[in-house]
Order: sequence, then C-alpha cells, then structure tokens
Amino acid sequence: MAKSKAKKRREKLEREGKRNPEAMRSPFVFTDLRTRTTKTKKDHLYQFKHKNHQSHEGNDGSFYFAAPSCKCFNNCCLST
Repeated sequence: MAKSKAKKRREKLEREGKRNPEAMRSPFVFTDLRTRTTKTKKDHLYQFKHKNHQSHEGNDGSFYFAAPSCKCFNNCCLST
C-alpha cells in the first residue's frame, strides 16, 4: 500500500530530529464523541416488524392445540 504525502512529510520531520506532529495530537482525537440516544418509537417498532409479537387484544396469530393425555383419540377422554 502506498504512503500518503502527509505521512512521508511526518516521517521526514522525525528523521531530521524534529517533533512528530502525530505525537502532538490531542488524546480526544481517538474518542468517540457521538451521542448515544435511546431508540425512537419507529426504531423500536421496526425491530419487531416481521416477528410474531404479542398484540394488545391477545390475537397474535398463534394457536394452542391441547391433545388428550390418553393414546386413544376416540370419545373415551372427551366424555368426562
């Protein structure tokens, strides 16, 4: 990979015994200064867009089938 002109100048200054401008950089250069925000309503809804999540009415599209505990499926268990 090729070196940039700025990097070549920095290395030349360092070879000549002068101070490297890289060493004069502030320590805050490497910190992440982006502010973190909580998710908006739209972001939160988009996260669950295609998932089968619970609705307020309880109708989420899923169902529960309870099979009788006995092995026979005739009316012996259902008559009680």
